[in-house]
Order: sequence, then structure tokens, then C-alpha cells
Amino acid sequence: MRFFLDVSYNGAAYHGWQRQANAHTVQEEIENGLSKILGAETAITGSGRTDTGVHAKMQMVHFDTEKEMEPAQIQYKLNSILPDDISVNNCRPVQPEAHARFDARERGYHYFINPNKNPFLVGKSYYFNHQLDVDLMNEAAEKLLGRQDFESFSRVKTEVNNFICEIFTARWYWENDQLIFNVRANRFLRGMVRALVGTLLEVGRGKLTVEEFVSIIAAKDRTKAGRAVPPHGLYLSEVNYSDEIYI
Repeated sequence: MRFFLDVSYNGAAYHGWQRQANAHTVQEEIENGLSKILGAETAITGSGRTDTGVHAKMQMVHFDTEKEMEPAQIQYKLNSILPDDISVNNCRPVQPEAHARFDARERGYHYFINPNKNPFLVGKSYYFNHQLDVDLMNEAAEKLLGRQDFESFSRVKTEVNNFICEIFTARWYWENDQLIFNVRANRFLRGMVRALVGTLLEVGRGKLTVEEFVSIIAAKDRTKAGRAVPPHGLYLSEVNYSDEIYI
């Protein structure tokens, strides 16, 4: 039977999501935990990768098992052995062909910036104390909406067939003294959100105009965009599917 897990994690201690031969990863921890409680080696597939230091409030994964066990029991037992920086929020049975990555209709990220030095936000939010024109940043962010080629914001060495993404939401807002960027799309390229944020910060500081930002999108050249911001301010926050995949 196939199940979906809704997982959260603090990525500070991990070399990203994906299992690697000589690195500690989130996928490795969850697979080891599942294999232990299910009594058989169990592989998982995530909705996407997160890089070293990136967090997730909602990462979706699927796995298969022949062992009969209630979803709530899987969730409880897995949480009891996972480290404190990883939690399983939900476990649900799904259709046999449901796929955590390919069936995802929409993904969302939030990037957190704190303009004031705060020791309690270390590793959780990017400390950036420059004066910013948030209205101008939102004007530029609106230019991201729709279906476009985002090669300018993708890592150079990445295995993809194309750089086309459809962005549904891209906006900046203040909440609890933090500046937050929310972006939702059908897919994201490697390093895309951090590059978008870094370039939009250049707009906010007056180093780029909105028109220049638009020309960067059109250039399809990573060297034209701004630097990527640090990973610790980034959170995978939502992954949405059709209700039809759930049993």
C-alpha cells in the first residue's frame, strides 16, 4: 500500500533533503526510521529537493509497504524515533499510482528576513539590515507572475529539460517584525527562490530598477541576476495535490 507523509524539518543540521553517500540528510533519517518500524528496507520519494540548510514546514513524501499498519500508528511510531528536528505531521493512504513529486500541482516557499539583529532567529531568518523599498520590490515581483522562462534564476549546472515555470503568487509583506517573501508556482528550478530573493533585494536597495529586473528575466542568463541569499531563511511551506489521490 502507498502512503503520503506530511513532514516538517529544521534543515540546519542536514546536507539537504536527498540521500547522499557521505552526508547526513533528511531523506536518510526518514528512510531509516520507516525501515525500522516497518521491518523492511523502505525508500521514500519527496515532492522536491531542499538544499543544505533549507527548512520545510511541509515536505510531502510517498512510500510503499506491505505491512498492515494504521496511518496514525505509522505517524506515532515514526515520530517516536526521528530526531527532534524532524516531525511527521500526517500520514494518509493514497492511490497506488500517486506520486509525491509528479502529482504535485503547486508548491510554495517563504523566505524570512529580519532587519533587526535577533539571537533567537539565528539559523531561522536572514539578518539583513539595509533600507528597502518594499513597494518597489512588490512591483518587480508582479513581473514574475505567469508562465515564463526563469533560466536567469536557475543554477547553471542542473539537469532539467526546460526552465519554464508558472508562478501564481509572488509578494512581500511584513509579519511579526520580519519581512517575508511568499512565492507559489507549479514548479521551481534549483536555487530559484534564493536567486529571486537576492535579485529583488537589489531592487529594494535601489541598485536595480523594475525595468532592469524585467530585462534580467528576459536575458535567460544566471550571471545577470543577483546573488543567492543564504539558505537558512528559506522554507518549503506548502505542496498541494488533487483530492482524488487520497483514499
